[in-house]
Amino acid sequence: MQAANLLKGTLETATLECWQRERTATPVRAFAVRLHAAGLSLRETTAVLELLGVSRSHGAVWQWTHRVADSVDDPPAASPRRVAVDETVVKVNGEWLWLYTAIDLNSKLLLHIDLFERRGTDPAVQFLDALTQKHDCSQTVFLTDDFGYRTALSRLALAGQLNYTDRNQIEKWFQTLKMRIDRFHTSWVGSRQSAYEWLVQFSHYYNTQRPHQALDGRTPIQEVRN
Repeated sequence: MQAANLLKGTLETATLECWQRERTATPVRAFAVRLHAAGLSLRETTAVLELLGVSRSHGAVWQWTHRVADSVDDPPAASPRRVAVDETVVKVNGEWLWLYTAIDLNSKLLLHIDLFERRGTDPAVQFLDALTQKHDCSQTVFLTDDFGYRTALSRLALAGQLNYTDRNQIEKWFQTLKMRIDRFHTSWVGSRQSAYEWLVQFSHYYNTQRPHQALDGRTPIQEVRN
């Protein structure tokens, strides 16, 4: 059967050491994680596995997803010229947290994400400092929609400008993220760490597997390495 062959192929995540000594075949786990990251809920993912003759619980798929999140690499080091930074609120276990994000506007690569209990200058400084530890931002211009970032950028001697026009890519990312969260938000009745792990895994999917129309069907990783 063609459907059954989907479980036999070697997927990008199939060699992760975090899945050694599991009773479920690695291609099955990799396939399930990819389905969940692509937009299927846990219930929908397990239903697809059932159709392919594999019976696993929602909890098993959730654990596989988070093991991948713990094991995926950071985005490759980049030297972005124009980076949009912004934050949005997400609800985790009844608590509102601030998700900070930075995107390279040329490659569409998600450079860095993090969760904070509040917004403001100090979280922005912490976020931007961590970003500059990962990437070469010596020639980067940060585009923001809030004068509050000016102080954070100044503290770190980074260049920035107020820009409301060229930042639509980060708004699209937040829309994509929130549509995805709406499909499985009950899974976030858990810890802040649990939410962060999923965000890391989803960011990995966004960077490495989700094709972008603006990049002629390439992924951000492919664009960076091109």
